[in-house]
Amino acid sequence: MAVKTWRVVKIRYCDHAGQEVSLESQVVYPAEWMPDQPPRTLATRCSHGIHCSLCNGPACVWAGTNPTFDPFLEAD
Repeated sequence: MAVKTWRVVKIRYCDHAGQEVSLESQVVYPAEWMPDQPPRTLATRCSHGIHCSLCNGPACVWAGTNPTFDPFLEAD
């Protein structure tokens, strides 16, 4: 059976939230390890996304309210 879990990708300081937030991805791992089936990312979220969604304006892609703005997009 496949395993679905939320995994922390990054921890960053968010100017909009005014605190550190966890950027998470929902990942599905295959039932059995097979080299041709890597884990798949189904969704992304921010640990502070609910609070940002309740604000008057759109926040960012991680909060799910502004798909065109990613404040954490950087070259790692």
